[in-house]
Amino acid sequence: MSGCCGHDAKFDGVSNDYKRRLWAVIALNATMFVVEMTAGHLAMSQALQADALDFAGDALTYGISLAVIGASVRARTNAALFKGLSLLLMGLWVFGSTLYRVFYVGVPTAEIMGLVGFLALLTNLVSVVLLARYKDGDANVRSVWLCSRNDAIGNVAVMFAALGVWGTASGWPDLIVATIMAGLFLSSAFQIVRQALAEKREIMDHKHVDAG
Repeated sequence: MSGCCGHDAKFDGVSNDYKRRLWAVIALNATMFVVEMTAGHLAMSQALQADALDFAGDALTYGISLAVIGASVRARTNAALFKGLSLLLMGLWVFGSTLYRVFYVGVPTAEIMGLVGFLALLTNLVSVVLLARYKDGDANVRSVWLCSRNDAIGNVAVMFAALGVWGTASGWPDLIVATIMAGLFLSSAFQIVRQALAEKREIMDHKHVDAG
């Protein structure tokens, strides 16, 4: 997805409209985190729980993004680094817990997976529409878009996993999707951290030029 977000655009989030949209998606994502994590436990679905963590990651990302809007470039860059590392930890947790579930005997409830996955998809389509016009920008703004994208992709993946579980009467489709989502977390974390570090280098270069 890196090709859709230009690194030359440096929108920093200073916009009342952008802030209102962020508040809206924070409420949506926090609500769906509770709904999907509860459903994931009831359905014994690792994919649903992974997607719920994605919602939690989004809510955290949006909250931090709101907090640093209008702050210095250094503060926004440090916030993006924190969010990137948070995504990295979530990805590692999902990957590790999925490996553990490989040895767990039990088939997820496909009907709950499909229903909640569809509800989550509708929620994230609203979020994506709200944030689409602000997908380009600095590392802080870009991290918001990447997390929104993760949720939308994750919801579709959960629905495919539900179909696979229903068709095969096996938990493997659920575990495979959870692993893919862990990889998506790790990929997004790498992109966010890489851009944030690049922006930190730009800050240092400007300081050296000014000092010279």
